Amino acid sequence: MNNYEFITAGLPVLQADYRGPLDAGAVLEEIREQFSESDAAALQFVLDGWKAECLTEEFYAKAAKSRSAFIRDFFHYDLQLRNAKVAWLNRTLGRPEGRDIMQLPGSEQGLEEDFEDAAKAAEVLSGSDILARERGLDSMLWERIDALTVMHVFDLDLILGFAAKLQIVDRWLKLDEATGRELFEKMVRDIKANFTIE
Repeated sequence: MNNYEFITAGLPVLQADYRGPLDAGAVLEEIREQFSESDAAALQFVLDGWKAECLTEEFYAKAAKSRSAFIRDFFHYDLQLRNAKVAWLNRTLGRPEGRDIMQLPGSEQGLEEDFEDAAKAAEVLSGSDILARERGLDSMLWERIDALTVMHVFDLDLILGFAAKLQIVDRWLKLDEATGRELFEKMVRDIKANFTIE
């Protein structure tokens, strides 16, 4: 059995006075080394969710059947958010409604009309600043991660949520240093709220 408390408490990069570059790959490798084979596979699945080439109908169908509640719920939300973005682009560019919307076979999953945050996504997407739109969409993902892990303490879902946030932080450190630092500091505060960092 995995010692999730030990893994979570031992995350080396989450120090309150951290000022150097973030090596997300090294942090994830430390987690992976302490995981069982099945948990490592769950972690890899979450990380694959940030690779454009992986985001196929097969990927989302597999997520929907995952044993992990975090994977099921997070990627359901992710699919809905991506479909909301595509629907907005369709309307903005005058493309046919429903074009490039991903709907899983035999499922209503991902359809915009069933998306609880459709209005919020539309508001974010209507902004004129491209970076602000991206920040807004990532903020929605971040908030969803928080909602999915709020009742989890030292378990696999908490660590998978951490890995998902780490991907968001890493992306923004590469795109926009100030936003990346802000997200990193928020992640530190969130982790410190759950346990003391030595």
